[in-house]
Amino acid sequence: MQVPALVAVVLALVTVPISCSSLMERSTGSRSSEDSSAARANLLPQGVAVGDVSSDSALLWLRTEGPAIVQVEWASLSVWERASKMGTVTAPVFRTAELMTTGESDYTLTIPLESLSPATSYRYQILIAPRGQDSQRVPTKVVARGEFTSLPDQTTSAPVTFAWSGDLGGGGRCRQGVGGYPIFDVIQRHHPDFFLFLGDTIYSDHICPSPPNEAGADFKASTLEMYRLRHRYQRGAEALRRFLETTPVYVMWDDHDVRNNFAGPYDEQMPTGRQALREYWPIASPSQDPHRLYRLVRFGADLELFILDTRQYRSRNADPDGPVKTMLGAAQLAWLLDGLRTSTATWKVIVTSVPLSIPKGGNVNVPGYDGWAGGPDGTGFERERQVIVDAILDQKIKNVVFIAGDVHWAQANAYDPDQDGVIDFHEYIAGPLSAPPGRFAPTREELHPTQLFHEVGYHNFGLVRVTKEALEVTVVDEAGAKRFSHVVPARR
Repeated sequence: MQVPALVAVVLALVTVPISCSSLMERSTGSRSSEDSSAARANLLPQGVAVGDVSSDSALLWLRTEGPAIVQVEWASLSVWERASKMGTVTAPVFRTAELMTTGESDYTLTIPLESLSPATSYRYQILIAPRGQDSQRVPTKVVARGEFTSLPDQTTSAPVTFAWSGDLGGGGRCRQGVGGYPIFDVIQRHHPDFFLFLGDTIYSDHICPSPPNEAGADFKASTLEMYRLRHRYQRGAEALRRFLETTPVYVMWDDHDVRNNFAGPYDEQMPTGRQALREYWPIASPSQDPHRLYRLVRFGADLELFILDTRQYRSRNADPDGPVKTMLGAAQLAWLLDGLRTSTATWKVIVTSVPLSIPKGGNVNVPGYDGWAGGPDGTGFERERQVIVDAILDQKIKNVVFIAGDVHWAQANAYDPDQDGVIDFHEYIAGPLSAPPGRFAPTREELHPTQLFHEVGYHNFGLVRVTKEALEVTVVDEAGAKRFSHVVPARR
């Protein structure tokens, strides 16, 4: 995984070693859980989130209620526990410089936590001083604490469990009641190591009427402030906030984060939707390409995730398929092909918001097929899909799995594109988290799929357990019932 870019608001961030005793002194008077809960509600109304964790870094996201001075301190859990027991032990921990939240980024911060050791549990605490007349006030009040574990390095074989899904709050099925989106409590009960959010984190182009939904999303977004309001509306769900406090996330966007079936280079609202997404989710990008969203995640020796951006670089959906039509863009396609070729991980998991073989047609307003699969009008992105498939076949890349969402039902496919009787890769589709069920469309046959499972009609997520020996996928519904399970043994 690449080193996170420091977002503009924290370009000057530095980490400073401090002693545990010094850290504990700063925390004096902030131990009361009642005080901490009240402070969090007042100063961090949208909660916190940790994302894009690697073996040596992580990103911490927060938003304050108005301008504030923020500082974050972190250390390994063992250091915190030793300090708690002995009180006078001096050991290296880290804190950020004093950071300001401003209206320019809607009072959000994405803060790199660096100098981490692989496979190590960390604790952080957030100190905040609201900015009043005294703008130089030093933050001394601890308003939130949390823990996360860094990923193992690529030489270490370790089992991993992760969940994935997408499509939150569409078609009028938005926050209802205090919990808002109770499916996140169901996911949390499985204690995944992380969650892949495959887009449509908001439905900016759908109206959520109130009632039955909580008020605050009865409009379609067209300006930056409207997009921000839709993101803040989602974080009003207590179940989502609880989930993000305990589970690291890797987030990618899809069409409704801007508007239905958009193609990035040709949509005037794309930069605005992208800015709001970046403000409200911890996403790592290289400093030389700050808008880049596609990225690698390496979890030990056995798992490498290729998280694709299927929106920002794509051709118009209505363009005829052919040699110049692209979903990924030249740079991202080359990155994916090279990454697959050189990966040493047992399992190569390609995360694509749109599925491989399910035709997803457009409409009068946005014509053309929106996923990889095409249709009778000659659109789609099958030519570029075949480039990826040919690379897998020609280079005999084993243990490739695609994970997708977008169509609002659960499905599993095994593919034998060269028809030699050996399955070359699998695809698993999950979702929605909270949106109307999709209308089932038959899988197209060009890649010679065997349909293992499909089911429509309920909210769901996928759960994956990866070991050196096998990859197991389970689809779980919003009530916690397992609807499907499938094991793929590793090929050697």
